[in-house]
Amino acid sequence: MKQAKSGEITEEVRAIAKKENVTVEKLQRSICAGRTVIPKNVIRENVEPVGIGSGLRVKVNANLGTSPEHADLKEEIEKAGAAVECGADTIMDLSTGGDLDKIRKEMLRIPVPLGSVPIYQAGVEKAKKGKLVDMGEEKIFKVIEKQAKDGVDFMTLHVGLTLESLQKLLKQGRLTGIVSRGGSFLATWMLQNERENPLYKNYEHVLDIAEKYDVTLSLGDALRPGSIKDSTDRAQVQELIILGELVEEARQRSVQCMVEGPGHMRMNEIEANVILQKKLCGDAPFYVLGPLVTDIALGYDHITAAIGGAMAALAGADFLCYVTPAEHLALPSIEDVREGVIAAKIAAHAADIARGTDLDRDDEMAKARADLNWSKQFKLCLDPKKAMEFRKKRLPHIPEVCSMCGEFCAMKIGRDYLKGKRSDPGLTYEKVEHLAESLLIKEIKKHAHHKKLDPRKI
Repeated sequence: MKQAKSGEITEEVRAIAKKENVTVEKLQRSICAGRTVIPKNVIRENVEPVGIGSGLRVKVNANLGTSPEHADLKEEIEKAGAAVECGADTIMDLSTGGDLDKIRKEMLRIPVPLGSVPIYQAGVEKAKKGKLVDMGEEKIFKVIEKQAKDGVDFMTLHVGLTLESLQKLLKQGRLTGIVSRGGSFLATWMLQNERENPLYKNYEHVLDIAEKYDVTLSLGDALRPGSIKDSTDRAQVQELIILGELVEEARQRSVQCMVEGPGHMRMNEIEANVILQKKLCGDAPFYVLGPLVTDIALGYDHITAAIGGAMAALAGADFLCYVTPAEHLALPSIEDVREGVIAAKIAAHAADIARGTDLDRDDEMAKARADLNWSKQFKLCLDPKKAMEFRKKRLPHIPEVCSMCGEFCAMKIGRDYLKGKRSDPGLTYEKVEHLAESLLIKEIKKHAHHKKLDPRKI
């Protein structure tokens, strides 16, 4: 942001402008204004730059990481590889089990921007030695600086949770309370010690670290709703107002930041929430988890999140955090990660189309379908692996079509008929009948050759 304000056009800006098909000047203005961010720590060299924000394609993040119940570094690295293969633009390491420093350093080998939630490590390390509520302010900032020094590109910091808003939340009451893990760590510490959120109280120190390493701040939503009943309540909106103020302070220091959003939410509230965030936070990039549009889809929450994500992105959200089928149930498997990323990519791409970007790919797919060009369809689709598996399991007798319609494929019938019609404008019923018979014989011969059979026996 500082370089953009000084008029310097960096390699990252040029690369993103080319990839997103926007002018360098337009992108530069958006970065200066804080409407677009490029999460990239100054010490990282192996990362592909990603632009998040105004006028760019909607991006997708994949949350990964161990837990105290299951800490397998090799598996997490495989999950990260699967996420990137499926199209995740960024990944976040949310590990709370095992050697957290080692896990993060291995994750940083993956060439996409990496995010983290430093309060997890600060809380986990203190909980192992004593009690979470004994976590010192110095410890929190020590972890933030350590992770920045390691090369983390963006950090979720729950700066907008204040003692006043927390006490109001307790008075107001909620069906699901605080569902943010980082938010619960801080809230417990604040209530037990009867002290202000150290991140909020020492925000200048947060900005010092972010400025030094060019870490993009992802201002976390500690009070996001954990159920549709709690959505858009006073606590959520009060935190958002505070985050808007913090965005302004960050911009004055030329620190890049985006704002995180809900959560669980009714479909009819999503657009209003996006508009509210954009208004209160000066059009800062909006990073949403879901929103999940119903609470009863256990095992299918990647779908509920994709529905909400598509609606949020259409309304102006810039960055979707995936949700896997294992959400609310278990640590996700590699296949869960794949499913979650693809669902979020569908939501992001659907919104991009409606926003008037990235249309060519769908047009090419439509042409490939009309041409019955399977190899091109697989190349263009979001999940070629799954598409090819379906095709392989249920191969049709006529290789050109699929097993859904077989010989009655509408695309093939129409195409073959029109091909004949173009060659002979004066087609009669008899000629059409003869053409159909000829085509049938031709297909029988093709099928026989494919199956190595005698055509006379078919």
